[in-house]
Amino acid sequence: MSKNKLPKVDVAELQRKIVAQFSDLDPKNPFMWPSVPRYSLFIVTTVGVVVALWFFWLSSSQDVLVQEQEKEVKLREDYKVKLSKAVNLDVLKKQREQVQQYVTQLEKQLPSKAEMDALLSDINQAGLGRSLQFDLFRPGQIAVKQYYAELPIAIKVTGRYHDIGSFASDIANLSRIVTLNNLSILPRQDNTLALDTTAKTFRYLDSDEQAAQNKSPPPGAKK
Repeated sequence: MSKNKLPKVDVAELQRKIVAQFSDLDPKNPFMWPSVPRYSLFIVTTVGVVVALWFFWLSSSQDVLVQEQEKEVKLREDYKVKLSKAVNLDVLKKQREQVQQYVTQLEKQLPSKAEMDALLSDINQAGLGRSLQFDLFRPGQIAVKQYYAELPIAIKVTGRYHDIGSFASDIANLSRIVTLNNLSILPRQDNTLALDTTAKTFRYLDSDEQAAQNKSPPPGAKK
């Protein structure tokens, strides 16, 4: 049997023909190029577009990855804080109850609107009980705050040193909250002292005053 022989390929001639197709190409009209450079341009363009899209996708994915990593760190920190609160929940509840009890005790020390006259009388009696001479006892204008009302009282008394000190101690030990502010003690010619101060007492707001405060905008708010 005779064997079929493959035709010999002239590699040098093939290379010459391929190289010849790349000569004298018109860059403005690639559609008229010979097949080899035309398909080569198509392949190079396709590969370039794919590579560009690939790098663009990687870049956007990197940004997303960074954002997700930052979010993971934040979530871990939030988890640690919440875990710490969950572990100490019973302790926090007890502390909250203690604070509420303390606030309730303080609220009980605030007189109501109807009790203010009795409190003013107690302050006056505290001075008289220490043999002090009242030169001035003048309640001022009530200042209504967000949660309470404040009443300043201008006081000026004269007496001996120990009596004035006892008077200040009696004020501090009243069942209601009373503070002495802007204290000024000056000697007199009769060997007594003159105490000039502003006593401030506080009371909680009644229901009408609370409703009015809730309707009014907070300080600093824009109208």
